[in-house]
Amino acid sequence: MSPQGASAARLIAELTARGLRIAVAESLTGGLVAAELTSVPGASVVVSGGVVAYATPVKHALLGVSSELLAREGAVHAEVARQMADGVRFALALDGRPTDVGLATTGVAGPDPQDGRSPGTVFVGVAIGGRVDAVELELAGGRDAIRRATVDAAILAVLARI
Repeated sequence: MSPQGASAARLIAELTARGLRIAVAESLTGGLVAAELTSVPGASVVVSGGVVAYATPVKHALLGVSSELLAREGAVHAEVARQMADGVRFALALDGRPTDVGLATTGVAGPDPQDGRSPGTVFVGVAIGGRVDAVELELAGGRDAIRRATVDAAILAVLARI
């Protein structure tokens, strides 16, 4: 099993043991986080689903990210990651109950800058109940390496907080 697969398996086991469900909102990772989590047997017990909010307007329309924030800062910002993580908890609520954990990724995989940010600038949002955090990453490498490193960092960010 790959190191990222081991982390995903650890996260699924922790969520299962604690009776928590997770929902994922992804931008630059384009569904890779959800794919990594759902590759683990038994993930259906804890993974509610994912939203790929690749286009900036989708972040507002589906996840409730402030349109003013997006207009002012662009999509690559810590507060955008926080709002995506919190918003996906409600967007993928089950039976009217928000998901316990929201996880979000937004950033620049490259090769070109976006919103005044250089490739490798990434924000991971984690929302657990009323606590919402963002982790800023400065990653190196090509597009695929940045996206893969983001998946790993996102899974580890949740593990560090549950």
